Amino acid sequence: MPSPVESRRSHRIGFARWALALAFFHAAWCSSADATDFYVTPRGYGLVPESQPPRYVRQADRTGIDALKGLDWLDVGLDYRVRYEYRDNDFRRPAQVLDDPFLLRARLYLGIKQRFDPVRLVLEIEDARRTSSRFGPDDRDVNTAEPIQAYAELYFADALGKNRPLSIKLGRQAFEYMDRRLLARNEWRNTTNNFDGLRATLGQRANDWQLDILALQPVRRLTSDLDQPEDSQWLTGVILDWRRWSHVATLQPYYLRLAQDGARAPSLVTRDIHTVGLRTYGVVGTTGWDWDVSGAQQFGEDGPRTHRAQALIVDAGYTAAYAWKPRFSASFLYASGDRNPTDDTNQRFERLFGFARPLSSDDYIQWENLQSPKVRVEFAPLPSVRIDAGLSAYWLASGTDRWNTTGLRDPSGASGTYLGHEFDMRVRFPVGGHVAMNLGYARFEPGRFTRATSGRSDPSDFVYVEVSIDAFR
Repeated sequence: MPSPVESRRSHRIGFARWALALAFFHAAWCSSADATDFYVTPRGYGLVPESQPPRYVRQADRTGIDALKGLDWLDVGLDYRVRYEYRDNDFRRPAQVLDDPFLLRARLYLGIKQRFDPVRLVLEIEDARRTSSRFGPDDRDVNTAEPIQAYAELYFADALGKNRPLSIKLGRQAFEYMDRRLLARNEWRNTTNNFDGLRATLGQRANDWQLDILALQPVRRLTSDLDQPEDSQWLTGVILDWRRWSHVATLQPYYLRLAQDGARAPSLVTRDIHTVGLRTYGVVGTTGWDWDVSGAQQFGEDGPRTHRAQALIVDAGYTAAYAWKPRFSASFLYASGDRNPTDDTNQRFERLFGFARPLSSDDYIQWENLQSPKVRVEFAPLPSVRIDAGLSAYWLASGTDRWNTTGLRDPSGASGTYLGHEFDMRVRFPVGGHVAMNLGYARFEPGRFTRATSGRSDPSDFVYVEVSIDAFR
């Protein structure tokens, strides 16, 4: 017989699943198809998911290449990116050194659509490398000659009503959802998150609702061998985009489950983490104000410990009515940390497969064990030139838990919680028809926790120069 605690936990999990399923079912079948485009683009910094197919992909007959004329059923993409990084005192590294590597990434995309409907095919190959570094290869920067997408799709254009399609994808896939903080391709990073399995999508971005169903295994990146699915892990879930009221607010309730079987992977513990959350965002009429709020609750089991964690993000911005389109924004991010590493409950928020770049240009910060206010300004002095700058401060939510990207931790909590603050800025502009530049700088000033646990008190400086070449821009 289950204990009273186990029984209550089972009931809570069951209730959450059924309540969310009922809400999704109601949304899916109680609204009619409509030709109106309900989608509203988020204005928050770095919160727009990568499109499907990715932005560097074009329909073949729109590339301007004579040999591809008439091929409206073929999508093609070819891009190359090289980034020089100057990193002085990188706190992700175990010692205070200067590292100035080159990061190289090439991608090729081929997609067949419409011609053989309902069957469609996608192949995306990526080659990611790092040279001139003081450090050995890692899967953050290196993943040579890899199919990051290879899937077949069944696509029924009007299966759920006029202009309301049904899509079922099976195979290797890379994608982004919601505000990218839990599920992302990680476009800034040299390598890409991807998964093996099934994704079903009811509706599309233009519709008043869209429902995505996931049953996937994360792919383990191997620097020189072919990547393999992580047999011990499954990511399942449902994500609803409710856009019927998008002129006021877009709602994105979701449920995600990460199940990990330690018996199949001795190096891992058995985990069963459930995440229930809601993201909502909108633009306040013609006032220039916008907002973006996300909250998530997690429960489940983490090895022998119970898992209970929370996270919250609040972002507000104002875009002034000037030719430069300046946007001023402020945000606050919170994710709980583990309060006591020796007790029977883990409170550290599980960030799943999200991205970290907007939290820190240095790539120092992830959405776990964190409290962080941020202010930012963005503007375009010319139509093709974009500039932004920000100031962020970082505290651990729990001083006894880890700072993940650096490996630093003080289980006693005696080192405090203040990690430090960061100033960053970047400039983006095109150079000719197919080339774009991205120039940036970030300076991190270490706080009490960082100085005490690392033994390093000097700031870190990060400068980068990135050139992207899009063959079909």
